[in-house]
Amino acid sequence: MSLGGWIIMTLSVGGVTALLAWCIYKVITTPGSTEHLHSQADIETPDTKEP
Repeated sequence: MSLGGWIIMTLSVGGVTALLAWCIYKVITTPGSTEHLHSQADIETPDTKEP
């Protein structure tokens, strides 16, 4: 591979890795984030309520 290919590959992999690390950091350090977590079982749709 040429030098240009190595540079582009390094920047690409490094950028994606940095973005992943930043996202994980933000999720872990956001205060009160556990109150905003929901699962499919928490969602109530109007069609499931019986009249």
